[in-house]
Amino acid sequence: MNNIKGIYAASMSILNENLTLNIGKTIEHAEMVIDNGCHGAAIFGSTGQAQLIPISEKINLLNKLATNKYKDKYLIGTGLNSLGDTINLMRVAKSLNFEKFLIMPPAYYLYGDSEVIDFYSKIVEAIPESKIILYNFEKLCGYKFSIECVKELVKRFPNQIVGVKDSSYNLFENLKLDNFSVMPGSESKLLKGLELGCSGIITATCNATAGLARKVYDDFSKGTPQTVNEKLCEVRGEFEKYNLISGLHTFYKKKENIYENLLPPLRVLDAKREKELISNLEKLNFSIKSLMAA
Repeated sequence: MNNIKGIYAASMSILNENLTLNIGKTIEHAEMVIDNGCHGAAIFGSTGQAQLIPISEKINLLNKLATNKYKDKYLIGTGLNSLGDTINLMRVAKSLNFEKFLIMPPAYYLYGDSEVIDFYSKIVEAIPESKIILYNFEKLCGYKFSIECVKELVKRFPNQIVGVKDSSYNLFENLKLDNFSVMPGSESKLLKGLELGCSGIITATCNATAGLARKVYDDFSKGTPQTVNEKLCEVRGEFEKYNLISGLHTFYKKKENIYENLLPPLRVLDAKREKELISNLEKLNFSIKSLMAA
């Protein structure tokens, strides 16, 4: 049975002023989004600046995360352009008893379904005791999963390929597989997805919207009327006007200045856009102060 369902944040990576990974703060943040309502968090996804953080720093964090109270609630993002680096990072994670991974195909090169099947086949052959969430995001890697590709991967590896994060939104309405988690990458797709049989969401903005998203999920599960879905979608819509990573770090630096640190070429919003974002969120009665007080 699939065991990856609910509200997941693509958790943020918190950096020191010298742009090294602050392991303690990064883990504290992941704990916070779970405490605020998420069923779990994806560590080192695209929102966590995964392609920009050195592997050595990732390994240091995994060693610390292995003793965390929420260890079973984490998905580990190991999708790197190098197949060897992906497998080696998974081996480290497996040695620490992590088994759930979020993996995007490599960026830059042009390829199709057969090449993607080959890529994941080599990963599964190297790390057979793994549960893999495919990461479908054409905007970032240049490739968009087809329904046929996903079905073939699940047919070949039913015990390893257990779900998909659908941020290209071409799968979640029509992909139907038993014991397989389909999780759109936006709060705006949460309710519709649940109605279609999806398992939940994995999104960047659940770093901020965990409580609202969890209520939508719980109300759907209980069959009770929806009361906050409109606000949830409106908040997501405001963040979507900007680079999500920049917007989220700008939002959270109102809580603590350390969130302002981003690895180039990423940066927080400029003063004009920051004012615009914060003002528009406040019009929705959504602010960092209210979030921290919840």
